[in-house]
Amino acid sequence: MQSHIVWDWNGTLLHDMEAVLGASNAAFATVGIGPMTLQEYREQYEIPIPRFYERLLGRMPTEAEWLALDGAFHDRYSELFPAAGLTEGALALLTGWRAAGRSQSLLSMYEHERLVPAVEGFGLTPEFLRVDGRTGASGGRKAVHLARHLAALDGQVDRRRTVLIGDAADDAEAALESGIHAVLYTGGSHSREKLAKVGVPVVDSLAEAVGIAERIAG
Repeated sequence: MQSHIVWDWNGTLLHDMEAVLGASNAAFATVGIGPMTLQEYREQYEIPIPRFYERLLGRMPTEAEWLALDGAFHDRYSELFPAAGLTEGALALLTGWRAAGRSQSLLSMYEHERLVPAVEGFGLTPEFLRVDGRTGASGGRKAVHLARHLAALDGQVDRRRTVLIGDAADDAEAALESGIHAVLYTGGSHSREKLAKVGVPVVDSLAEAVGIAERIAG
């Protein structure tokens, strides 16, 4: 089996941090939290997301507050999403990886019903063995979704030669729990300092991430 990459979407292949920040600030306003800069967001953000809100509020949000936060975020994100584009070099890296006879898939915590048309809209669907988004409630960790994603790819990929490329500490933690490698990209939701704590390679470009994936997976 050839080496395989599991790509993250938001903040990794998709450069959407402006939309994420705008949507987050809209959500914050529902519970009286002031707006953040991108750097402040990256320093504070964590997964699971309710814990992020707990840090900002000083307590866990109530069920009603969580629903308001989540609804405001997704409503505003949908408005801002059209301005988002692929991360620099992403398309060439995807096509180049596949052209070299390697495989790749996409796993995102973005809702599956919204992810699939978004990926299709960029013309990327043929690049992937699978495209899986989140099913079920939002705000949780990626580990259970990654386990399900890899199980669906059983027989098509070798976990020892599989690398997840993402932008969040949770991406790497999920990868390690599933017995695959990880590389983290600094252009998304976390600061470099937070990513470095996980103990996997941290890079400033997707090209660097793919280069490391190639060396790790062969």
